[in-house]
Amino acid sequence: MARLRAHAAAVSAELAAAATAAELDAVRRSVVRLRGRYIQAETLVAFYSTAVNARTSPEVAALLRACDTLARACMAAVCEPLRLPVPPVLCYVDRGLGASILRAGLRLWDGVTVSAVAAIRTTWHNLLTQTALCHEAGHYANSATGWNSELADAFVAHLDRTTGPAFAGWASEIAADAVAFCTTGYASVAALHDVVAGEDGPVYRLNPFDPHPPPFLRVLLNAEFCRRWYGSGPWDDLADAWLTAHPLAHAPAGERALLGRAREVLDDVADLILRRPYRAFGDRPLTALVDPLRVRPAELLDLERRTGPALWTSPYWLTREPLRLLALSGYRVATEPACTAELLGQARTWMTRLGELART
Repeated sequence: MARLRAHAAAVSAELAAAATAAELDAVRRSVVRLRGRYIQAETLVAFYSTAVNARTSPEVAALLRACDTLARACMAAVCEPLRLPVPPVLCYVDRGLGASILRAGLRLWDGVTVSAVAAIRTTWHNLLTQTALCHEAGHYANSATGWNSELADAFVAHLDRTTGPAFAGWASEIAADAVAFCTTGYASVAALHDVVAGEDGPVYRLNPFDPHPPPFLRVLLNAEFCRRWYGSGPWDDLADAWLTAHPLAHAPAGERALLGRAREVLDDVADLILRRPYRAFGDRPLTALVDPLRVRPAELLDLERRTGPALWTSPYWLTREPLRLLALSGYRVATEPACTAELLGQARTWMTRLGELART
């Protein structure tokens, strides 16, 4: 704001000194530029005001502090083994379905100010099943490590001339999905399905300007992550139901060939993502840093059995294993539909408690 005021003062002085038509015209152009800077600053203030004002309700504030903790834990899982900094996180809630992130260190709308925090937009509909946070945190971690470009190069090098460039164009979103899977397991896959499920048109659509894979492939690839690491399970039923609802034969003729070929190589794609070493990770695979076996269903259910009710209430477990709690909570919501109300109530309770602990 100080820069904006200084700019306004300079324009005011320019106006006071103007004596000719040419000088007045120059002042006019300066005023137009000042107006643009003002709108940018107003947008910046409104953005952070929305984020902060979302926390005026004590209950929502606690849930959003829990979201901060979960997102930062996900970033730390990738970044800390590589000795990369983990920024502060500010989550805020909005309408809609998809989450998004404004990465720390990016220049904001005024063109000068650098964001001091990673601001993550989450949504009301999944406030209690927050695996989308891990996708957005994955965007930050993958940008910090440089994995996105390496993964894109690997797709081009190891897939065929048709599928390689296609998957390379989707690399950044696929990489973020991979981080969400490694940190929260099947919970992230089920939640992704719920967000992208829809009518056939958007499910099959190949948009050359969209970094997201078509939902038809994205759901199947995430199910393949589970299959490669966990064997058989509810992800198989999810994939079967997805293909029943959206058979490849229903895809538009112009898109069907690429979708079909891409589907055939999903097992290779999953291995390139999860098993191949990358310089970004110190010549190790992502899964060497963030082991998806820690969030496989059997491991999570065993953790719950061993710890009992304390898992959901103890400050020790809440602060030590927030991502595994999220993975277990999301897994049970996805696989126990008859208990949805009870499980979401439990999620509200443990996330609120985590948010209260984060405040102290």
